[in-house]
Amino acid sequence: MHTPPPRRALCAGMIGLLGGTLAAVPGAAAPHDADRNAAAGGQVAATAGHIDVMKLTGTWERYGGAKLDPRFTAAAPVPPPPLKQPYLAQWQARQQAAHEADLRGQPPFGGYAHCLPDGMPAMMMAMFPMEVLQTPGQITIIEEAYNQVRRIYLDEKQLAVDDAEPGFWGHSVGRWDGASDTLIVNTVGIKEEVRFRDAPHSARMQIDERIRLLSNDLFEDRVTVTDPVYLSGPWRFTWRYVRKPGYKILEYVCEDNHEYEDPRTGAIRMRIGDPGAASGGSAPPGADRNAAAAGSAPAGSAPASPRP
Repeated sequence: MHTPPPRRALCAGMIGLLGGTLAAVPGAAAPHDADRNAAAGGQVAATAGHIDVMKLTGTWERYGGAKLDPRFTAAAPVPPPPLKQPYLAQWQARQQAAHEADLRGQPPFGGYAHCLPDGMPAMMMAMFPMEVLQTPGQITIIEEAYNQVRRIYLDEKQLAVDDAEPGFWGHSVGRWDGASDTLIVNTVGIKEEVRFRDAPHSARMQIDERIRLLSNDLFEDRVTVTDPVYLSGPWRFTWRYVRKPGYKILEYVCEDNHEYEDPRTGAIRMRIGDPGAASGGSAPPGADRNAAAAGSAPAGSAPASPRP
C-alpha cells in the first residue's frame, strides 16, 4: 500500500528534483506527445475497442515504471511552454537560476514549501494516486496530494472567462462524445499565480482536455493549454494513468512543515528542534506562520514530481 512521505520530506524531495528537471532549458518546444498519439490513434482504438465509460470510476496512479502494458507506451515528458518573447527568455532564466541554486544546495522557496496545492492543470499529473467518481451531472476527481478536489460539470454551458471566479482548479464543464467515448472538458478561471512548470499565464488562459479509456485499466488525458497573452501557440501534452485496484485515498494535510523562506536569499531553510532555531541560522519572526501560509511564490512552481 502506498504511504505518503512526511510532508516536509515531500517538499524537500520535490525541490531536490529540480536539478534533474531543470538541467536542460530548451529554447523551443519539443514535438507534442498529443500529436504523436493522434498518429497512433487508430491502433489504440482498434486495440481498446468499445469500453464502458463508467469504468472511469475508480482509483488511478500515473502510468509508467517497469510494469507497462505492451500495447501502450508511457506518456512523453511535458514539453517546454511555447511562450512568446520576452516571456520565454524570462522563463528560461528562472529555470536556469533555479537549477543553479539547487546545485548549490539552496533550492528556491516555492509553492510546495508554502503547502499550496498544485491547482490546474498540474494536479492531473497525479503526484500521488487520484480517485475518479461519476455521479449524475458531475465527474469529481480527487488527488491525494494536498486533498485536491476538482469538479467537472456535465452538459452545462461554460462561464464567460470574465465571470469565472479565479481559483486553483478553475471552473470545468464537460460532455461525452459518444462516437469516440471521450470526455471533452474545458476549464477557465485559474488564478494567475497558480502556475504549471512556472509558466506565466493570464486570466484568458483556457485548458482543454480529451479524457478517454484506452483499456479497462488505463486512461489518458490529452491536455491543450491556450493563452492569447503569453503563449505563441497551443501547449499540448498527455498524461496516462493505470488503475490501482483496492487503493483507498489517504488524508493529506500539509501541517508538518518545518521549512521557511530565508529573507536574505529567498532559499528554503529548515527549522530543527526549537521553533526559534533553524539549520544554519535563526528563523525570522513569524517563520512558523510563514511556513504554512500562502505567500507570493506561485503554486506548484516546483516542476517535478517524486512519483515515477
